[in-house]
Amino acid sequence: MMRYIAASLALLTVACEPPKQTGALVTSSDPELARMAAELLPDLAARAGLSLTRPVRIERRTREELERYLEFKLEEELPDADAEAITATYALLGLVSADLDLKAVLKEVYLEQVAGFYDPDSTMLFVIDDQPAALQETLLVHELVHAIQDQTADLDAITDSRLGNDRRIAAQAAIEGHATLIMLEFLMERRQRRSVDVTEIPNFTDQIRLALAASQRQSPALSAAPRIIQESLLFPYIGGASFVEALWKARPGRPAPFGEHLPLSTEHILHPESFVGESRDMPTEVHLEAVDGVGPIYTDALGELEVRILLETHLGAASMDLSTGWDGDRYGLYETPDGGRSLVWVSVWDDAGSRDRFVAALRPALGGLPAPATLRATDIEGRPGAVLEIGAPPATRATLDGGAEE
Repeated sequence: MMRYIAASLALLTVACEPPKQTGALVTSSDPELARMAAELLPDLAARAGLSLTRPVRIERRTREELERYLEFKLEEELPDADAEAITATYALLGLVSADLDLKAVLKEVYLEQVAGFYDPDSTMLFVIDDQPAALQETLLVHELVHAIQDQTADLDAITDSRLGNDRRIAAQAAIEGHATLIMLEFLMERRQRRSVDVTEIPNFTDQIRLALAASQRQSPALSAAPRIIQESLLFPYIGGASFVEALWKARPGRPAPFGEHLPLSTEHILHPESFVGESRDMPTEVHLEAVDGVGPIYTDALGELEVRILLETHLGAASMDLSTGWDGDRYGLYETPDGGRSLVWVSVWDDAGSRDRFVAALRPALGGLPAPATLRATDIEGRPGAVLEIGAPPATRATLDGGAEE
């Protein structure tokens, strides 16, 4: 769900000193930022396993300029029609209130959380100028890794909106998990004054999870946001770090999680063995076809992560493992004759047992949804599937692509 704010900084162009080149590594009008970045980049590139092919551009911006940027990006990447459709979809699933102002919540959370960021569209790193000097190195380490990643992986391309919700979240997890592990390893070495390999620290990513949970409790806007938004924000860091750690343990040379190592689904993040093991469990693409010519006004996939959140919301944390066995899904949001909304969500599963456990567990909770709902097991092109209908959606046919192991 949290898949916006990725790109262009057109509104942040302000008058400043002409950029200055620092060696061949950094371009900036801020001498101190340039010095710090130039000192950090060679080490970070080596840790990332990636090459620097051009100077990194870095500048400071004010909190007011950040706010204008967020407003611009929300309008550009989340048009009102999409915001309304996404809110209606997650409201029908019982994950947010129907009157949620999605743009306002996203803006408030980002303003609270963002201290600096790398923008792939402009290939520039920005540091918000109200950050304490003591935190600038930590911020720079993380964001400089993103700048290094972008010179090889093209971060805009692998998080493109046309790839769909589940695949984008998986890519975001690879990006953020990679940067998080490198940042923490770097900072631990500075603090302990010795070489550190995070893959040799027992339960290391559990420590990250605890640290982020503590930070979340101290963040009013994030804590007040619906759980689906909270989880979508934290998952790339927590789940992504676990995935990259598993990748580093399974593959020699600590490869960067891009190219052939780029996960394609949140299933790969939640179950790294399904991707870094001897074979890869590739997600199935589900397509919805109108039977009577009435198509959806909005469609996307939830992915296993959001299926887990759906289960946890309605059944409690102990139910999250019921998402294991998910292999693909697609929902369609429809307009009803009275101007309301209805929903079809079709999922496909690895085996009938996984599907049946999911259906049996979730079906009793359907009475808590805001509209009458049914959930039934079915077969889709010979595969175990399930169909959730909320409201009175039109007849829909599902077809499948992919899903084989590599």
